[in-house]
Formats: sequence, C-alpha cells, structure tokens
Amino acid sequence: MGKPILLKNGRIIDPVTNRDGKADLFIRDGLISDLAECLAEEVVEFDLDGKWVVPGLIDMHVHLREPGQEYKETIESGTNAAAAGGFTAVACMPNTDPVNDSAQVTQYILEKAENCKARVYPVGAASKGSKGEALAPYGEMKDAGVVAVTDDGLPVVESQLMRRVLEYAGSHELLVMSHAEELSLSRNGCMNEGLASTRFGLKGIPAAAESIAVYREAALAELTGCRVHIAHVSTEAALDVVRRAKERGVAITAETAPHYYSLTEDAVEGYDTHAKMSPPLRSEQDRQAVITALQDGTLDAVATDHAPHSVLEKELEFQYAANGITGLETALSLTLSLIRQGLIDENRFVELMSVNPARILGVPGGSLAVGEVADITVIDPDEKYLFTADGCYSKGKNSPFIGKELQGRAVMTFVEGVLRHRLGE
Repeated sequence: MGKPILLKNGRIIDPVTNRDGKADLFIRDGLISDLAECLAEEVVEFDLDGKWVVPGLIDMHVHLREPGQEYKETIESGTNAAAAGGFTAVACMPNTDPVNDSAQVTQYILEKAENCKARVYPVGAASKGSKGEALAPYGEMKDAGVVAVTDDGLPVVESQLMRRVLEYAGSHELLVMSHAEELSLSRNGCMNEGLASTRFGLKGIPAAAESIAVYREAALAELTGCRVHIAHVSTEAALDVVRRAKERGVAITAETAPHYYSLTEDAVEGYDTHAKMSPPLRSEQDRQAVITALQDGTLDAVATDHAPHSVLEKELEFQYAANGITGLETALSLTLSLIRQGLIDENRFVELMSVNPARILGVPGGSLAVGEVADITVIDPDEKYLFTADGCYSKGKNSPFIGKELQGRAVMTFVEGVLRHRLGE
C-alpha cells in the first residue's frame, strides 16, 4: 500500500454510523482508520472544501458484456466508466457469451477484473445457459466467486423451476435476482402500452406484464421462505405488490433504475432508440410511484442496469433495436436531482446507492466506520457538466442523456484506499 491518505474538510455522510457533518477522514492500509493515528504519520492530503464523502457507490446490476461481446463493452472499459461515475463496485449480469453458468466463466471474469478500477462481483446464471430448463451448478459457481444468481434479460418462465431456484440458491446462501416479466404479455412489444404507443404506432407492453411476474416471485418467496430481489421495477402496480409482500414479512427486496424516475414513455418521441429498454419507460403516474417507493422504503436500491450497445444494435427501426441504455456515468447526477427537488435527503441517497446494495449482496462496503474497507466516493453536488459521447468512458454511447447538462459528479473514487479516478485526470 502507498502512503496513508487524509481527506480534509469534507462533508462525511454515513447513515450506518449516523454521521453527517464536516470532518476529516484517515485512510491507512486500505481501511478507514482512527483519525488520531494520522498525527504521527506522513500522509497525502486532499482538501475537499466541503465536498461530500460517502461510502463507495455500489451498482448491483450492470452488463459488462465480456466474455463474448467485447465490441460493446469490456470489463476494463466498464469498470473505467464505473469509477468515473463514482462506483467502487459493480455486480455483472451473466448474459455473456458464453453465459456465466460455470466456475470457469466466473473465474475468467474475476481474472480480467483483477487490475481494474472498480471491484467486480460476478452474478451467475439461475439456469444452465439461461435457458430456463435446468438449474446451474450454484455450489461450484459460489466457490468460484458469484454473489447471486439470475437469468436477467429473461425471466425464469416455469414456476416450479423458479421455486427450485429459490430453494437451491437459499441452501447456498446466494441471492436470487429476478427479471420479472410475463412474456406472453410482453412478447414483441417495444414500449409501454398506452396512449403514446397508440400514437406512435408501436406494439405496447402492459404494466401487468411486470406486476403479474412480481406477484409470482413474491408468492414463491413466501412459500419457500427464501430471499428474492426484484430487478429494475418500473410500474406502480409492481411496486404495490412489493409493498404488500414486505408488510407480510416476505423476504423480498427491489431495485429501480435512474431512467424510471427521470424519464417517461414520452422520451420515445421521434422513435429515439436510446429510449428503448426492458422494461420500457412507463407513464408519468408510474414515474411518480417509483419516486414514492424510493421515499417510503418499498424500493431498497438504485441500480443502473447499464446495458451498452453499439450502433449495430441501436441504429435500426425502433421495433428492431436492442433494449437498454448505459447508466454508470449518469446515475449519480440523476439521483442527486431527487435531492435538489426535495424528494429524498442525502442519507437516503447513500442508503439507496451504497448501504443497501452492500447489505443485499453481502459484500464489503456501505459504511465509513473505522476498520471498514476504504471504498469511498467524493462528490461535488454542484458541478455542472455537459454529458457527451466523446466524454464517455464506456464503449456504449446509447444514452438518452447525451447532449444534456447534468449536475453533480464524482470527483474522486477510492477503492481499498487507492485513488482509482480523479476528475480531470
């Protein structure tokens, strides 16, 4: 390890230790250390002038595309984007080529991530090849390093198999992440079903395609007593299912993505394929419901569902274009906008983007307590900037926010006490 680091005059925000105020923070040997110990040390100092110091942001839902689709993203480029966006760790989905349904693919991902700028936590497939036919070898994958299982990008269609997924994963203490979608309702749809889809002449996907699937997952979690985590929730109806399940004591958690509280189906205007994703952008009523769920605890986390694509997949007719947008480099700014609007406070922001993702995944981080790993994000909430394709660290440029002025940015990202990203360098 290098010299100890002293972060001076920052606003430390840490809900776990109930800290929110201007103070100094000492990092030594990759850990948060007792500030008194720095007095006898030769340290590297950074004067933060009131900028926020928070536990490193953790994105529990990204697509790094490697192995197999390196022309879209690599583990290196994706983690560069993560660090630039303030994320110290990401959990990568298994829909690679080959699918991550084995120890070999998991080990490959971890080897490629060894010298990258953010931690990478592989998520294994729930079924072999994500085909929804037979369980993947969870014990082998967990021993290799996966932190959860999912067939993200696809639901587990057969309910009996999903029951077995929950039971088998539970026996290995692995989180199950669900892409909740009723394919018989959503198949061939390309945007939210409603007045806008009628106006644009596009086949719609009803909100019920999500809520029906979330209801099944909640029922199976209740039946088995096992944990389930619902990915990228986008509708009021699905949120109501999660809320009621939590009230009954079901072991269910849920995430949403920044685009679901920042945009609506109207972003499809002009058939902009950068606004095409799965689940689709929804109505204003759904957007408001997502914000309410962030406020009241129905939603536990914000995750980007970072899904880089090349022009080959996006510069097509809307109905044929690939689903997904990039998100690692804009999530921080978009979520800070909720604070400026008075919709959440700073502590809730840290809970959603650091504390809860660490808790749900069972990984280090989420706190700045002495002795914790020094994964730290330093934020300038007032920094305004133009988000441009040329300025992206990700290979993917498929974002509806390109060309927009955003506010709030990560100025430093530390992973295990090592400065991995510094704005302007």
